[in-house]
Amino acid sequence: MLATASAALLWSCGGNADPDPDPTPAAPKTVTLSSTSANVAQTGDEIVLDITAPSRPAISGAPDWISVREGIYNSQTYVMTGVKLTVAANPTYETRTATLTVTAGTASATFQVTQVAAEKPADPDADLTNAKASAAAKKVYAFLKDQAGKKMLSGVQSGGTANNNDRLETIYSMTGKHPALAGYDYIFLQYSPTPEGWSWVVNYDDISAAKEQWEKNGLVSFMWHWNVPSSEAAWKKGKEEYNFEGYNFYCDKTSFDINRALTAGTWENDFILQDIEKVAGYLKLLQQEGIPVLWRPLHEAAGNYTLYGSNGAWFWWGRGGAEACKKLWKLLRDKLEGEYGLDNLIWVWTLDATPNAEKDYAAWYPGNDLVDMVGVDIYADDTAAKARQYKAAVDLSGGRKLVTVSECGNIPDPAKCLADNETWNWFLAWDLESYPLNTETYWKRLMSSDQVFTRENMPSLK
Repeated sequence: MLATASAALLWSCGGNADPDPDPTPAAPKTVTLSSTSANVAQTGDEIVLDITAPSRPAISGAPDWISVREGIYNSQTYVMTGVKLTVAANPTYETRTATLTVTAGTASATFQVTQVAAEKPADPDADLTNAKASAAAKKVYAFLKDQAGKKMLSGVQSGGTANNNDRLETIYSMTGKHPALAGYDYIFLQYSPTPEGWSWVVNYDDISAAKEQWEKNGLVSFMWHWNVPSSEAAWKKGKEEYNFEGYNFYCDKTSFDINRALTAGTWENDFILQDIEKVAGYLKLLQQEGIPVLWRPLHEAAGNYTLYGSNGAWFWWGRGGAEACKKLWKLLRDKLEGEYGLDNLIWVWTLDATPNAEKDYAAWYPGNDLVDMVGVDIYADDTAAKARQYKAAVDLSGGRKLVTVSECGNIPDPAKCLADNETWNWFLAWDLESYPLNTETYWKRLMSSDQVFTRENMPSLK
């Protein structure tokens, strides 16, 4: 009796008579997930799951666009916490689904991932924005549109006086083939034509290089590093003494004001109108020979990259902000097409590929009614495909404009770009000396590729 009473007292006073106040739960017989499905945005996301299972679970069935990182399994609670499913961005235009299976012994459960499709861009415009475009310009555009996503055109920018074919011939000497596209530049417009007796001569009346390129089925591109005087006195000195030391195109080297240049009655406005008239005369020489021009003025203006401090864009035409730059683009079109009757121009708007600048692009874009193609100038330390730049270029027009690598240092590999569904129309190497990955071996591979146009395998577009 005493022993029984003592045991009862110990129980009632909370003694050690209870051997396991929190017994281990019985192992479950099924696999249970914290959720059974997820809908994921086109841009991708991470999904975190907890799994209850009778033993450490295994996850199978993940496609290559879903990576799985298992969590930590607690054999006392039968729960694996923090299972992470990382879903990549969906580059396709179709919604995709995947069913993953979670297995523990003979028990299993499924988890379904549904990811929406990327919004399919519109098809590129069927026609050029100039209703009066020449037949040859239309043929070039139709050819570029047809080849988008199939091949890329090889290209190189001219050096020296910027209106010669020296670099084309250098590439020919290396590879046995000429680039399909030649880039020229009105960078020395103020010097053209240089006076007699100068040892250094540039004359844009001489269109022999562009004419040779076109006659041999190559395409022609012109850009314009637009040099401007820093003052009215510098402009006068240039005209009277042929001394252009006060001219430049970089923001940190000229105080030329784009907003004043767009204001009638200012000396800056008089200057740009005279320069536009002068460049129109040279472009008209090409028109008279039936040569279409991939015309790329005001390049790399899109975005204020503060390279030279507050509101310090790369070139003077970007320093005054987006609205002023767009007005200048519109003025160029109105003058060159409307007043001077040029019908051979295919207008290429050029983006700078500065990281994180994509948010600014739309504000600077002149509009789909004033642009025929969107180019991106890309200077990277590799030859990989360029997904970020490509997406930015396509998104800018909603897919309505053809896109191209309008300048590059190291050349993006056309095979890699095409494999990633990047429909760049061409690449244009800026020079042949500065970019170490553009080796002679690489040039030979590019120029022999069936995914690259050289001048030798271009059709006649006359």
